[in-house]
Amino acid sequence: MQAVLLVGAGGALGAVARYGTGVLFGRLGLGDFPWATIAVNITGSFAMGLLISYLAHATPSNQNELRLLLAVGVMGGFTTLSSFSLDAVVLIERGQFGAAAGYVLVSVVVSVLALFAGLLVVRGLYA
Repeated sequence: MQAVLLVGAGGALGAVARYGTGVLFGRLGLGDFPWATIAVNITGSFAMGLLISYLAHATPSNQNELRLLLAVGVMGGFTTLSSFSLDAVVLIERGQFGAAAGYVLVSVVVSVLALFAGLLVVRGLYA
């Protein structure tokens, strides 16, 4: 139960930060391009790298709780691309280059196709 609360609390913080980033970029008036999404994905992935590296090297006694709160919760609520990036890097660091390339390709292409499929299903209901 504690794990669920840590992930939930972190997720709420990450989601609020994500929303705030979108509001900030919207106020900057940078046009219709999704600059906020790019900024969130890049900063979230960088922050995930910092966090995971810190946890691996510092090994604090509460490492699992910090990982749940910050990596799974905050970063997951802020951007899931940070988790995706971490998974891809782990495969690359293990020397599984084909698996990493397949993971990236399938994740991106199939996710975009799945979104299109979802749109088509609902549009078909209202056609």
